[in-house]
Amino acid sequence: MTALSVNLNKIAVLRNSRGGQMPGVLHAGRTCLDAGAHGLTVHPRPDARHIRSDDVHVLARLCSERGAEFNIEGNPFAPPRDGYPGLLALCEATRPAQVTLVPDGDGQLTSDHGFDFVRDGGSLAPLIAAFKALGCRVSVFVDVGDPDVTMASALGADRVELFTGPFAEAFASGDASVALSAAADTARRAQAAGLAVNAGHDLDQSNLVAFLLNVPDVQEVSIGHALIGEALYAGLDATVRAYRRIVDMSVTA
Repeated sequence: MTALSVNLNKIAVLRNSRGGQMPGVLHAGRTCLDAGAHGLTVHPRPDARHIRSDDVHVLARLCSERGAEFNIEGNPFAPPRDGYPGLLALCEATRPAQVTLVPDGDGQLTSDHGFDFVRDGGSLAPLIAAFKALGCRVSVFVDVGDPDVTMASALGADRVELFTGPFAEAFASGDASVALSAAADTARRAQAAGLAVNAGHDLDQSNLVAFLLNVPDVQEVSIGHALIGEALYAGLDATVRAYRRIVDMSVTA
């Protein structure tokens, strides 16, 4: 079964653009869970451009109350600063079910590449151990086609999250066959090394079916930008329910 985790970053972007508390991430989180989302994802960045540290605490409590999975994404190498205690400190305070490590910098508009395990492996290993000591499942963001994806297992990770941006671009252009084959191959190599597979970035209702039908045993998809954009037209409840129908179809496909 593929779990659906809704990323709430874009709700926070709208709120922060005006100030105040509208739209509310807590209200959005409740709506998503009520509509059938298996969990919630946030990606607090050091510059607090969207999700803030206080949001992380509020949503962690919500997921705990609902028995839903809470997934915190972030760069484990980013140092603390005013208003951002650091990813490890946030996870220590909120104990998410999963932490997804992503190598993004302040200047990136969005996450757009996976880790270089040859370069970063020595630094990642003790951090992965620290997150796991908190009881968090650890997933690491990887590029499809990465020849070193199996190294994530040796570093102690439990899962990898496939960066699906290139697949989404290929699908939009009309031919995703090569991208799908590469994603399936990367997933199988990761799974053979004992890693479970998640996926995320630019997945939407038009391309998600093809992805789940062709990439084996995807445990979780994390979807935010497209889902929130579609919800502007159809409503948040209806949109989450539509995604649930898609991920549920993958069980019987």
